[in-house]
Parts: sequence; C-alpha cells; structure tokens
Amino acid sequence: MDRNKKIAIGCGGAGCLGLILIVIVCVVLLSTGYITMPGNSNSNRNENFNATNTNSNTNSNLNENTNSNSSTSSSSLSDDDKHKLFQAAGMTRDNALIQKVLRKIGLLTPDNDLSDDYASFTKKHVEWAKSNTTFIQSVLTPEKARAYVDEHMND
Repeated sequence: MDRNKKIAIGCGGAGCLGLILIVIVCVVLLSTGYITMPGNSNSNRNENFNATNTNSNTNSNLNENTNSNSSTSSSSLSDDDKHKLFQAAGMTRDNALIQKVLRKIGLLTPDNDLSDDYASFTKKHVEWAKSNTTFIQSVLTPEKARAYVDEHMND
C-alpha cells in the first residue's frame, strides 16, 4: 500500500467519524431542546409548559382585563407575524425576550400568567411550523432569531 492510498483511507475514515459526530451532536441538541423541530418535540415542550402554568391562573377576571388590553397591542400583527415572532423568540432562549414577545402577541398577562389563548395558539403554532420550515431555518441560531425579533418587535 503506497502513501496516497494510506492518505485516502485516513481521510475517508476521518470523514465518516466526523459525520457520525455531527449526527450525535444533533441528536443531543434536539433531545435537550437547544434545537427545536416542528412537530412533536415543539408540541410536547409547549404542552408541558402550558400544563405547569395552567394551575396558576386563578383570577379569571384579571385575565379577561389583561387579555383585552394585550389584544390591542397585538391587533396590528397578522397571525403569521405572531407565529414568526413566537418562533424566533423561542429560538433565542432568552426568557426576558420571550416574555416580551408573549406580551406583544397577547399570550402573557402583566402578572406573567399565560392567557387563556395560549394553549390554542401553541396548537395552531405546531401546524404553522409544519408549513413554515423555511422561516424556521432562517432563524435557527439564537443570533439570527434575536435579529429577527429586534427588527419586527415594533411592527
């Protein structure tokens, strides 16, 4: 076996190991939630988040008042724009920014409780995500997602 064959075998082996490593990293990131996929993983995360916060909404009169106030701030946004902001904010992993966006689109009260519309919105968001993978890929990194939110938050 000459030197060129040894180099080719070494490069091929390194390439295969690199691909295996990339697959393992992606699986770990998906399972820990650092990368979200449209469909089941996003739905489960939202259902768990919703389930833990459903019990904390005890004052329905307060929710009605805050929903009517927050809906005026979100009335200028189309449903598509709301879903885009929601998705991009989630991709940033910045809790303060996520809360700002949730307030903007009318899903979080001033007392930081989820509104009654949150569960239905997240169910619709799963369906929205299935047909908007191109947008999701465009905000796949926290930096790109933050740039999108910063640019569109005041629309």
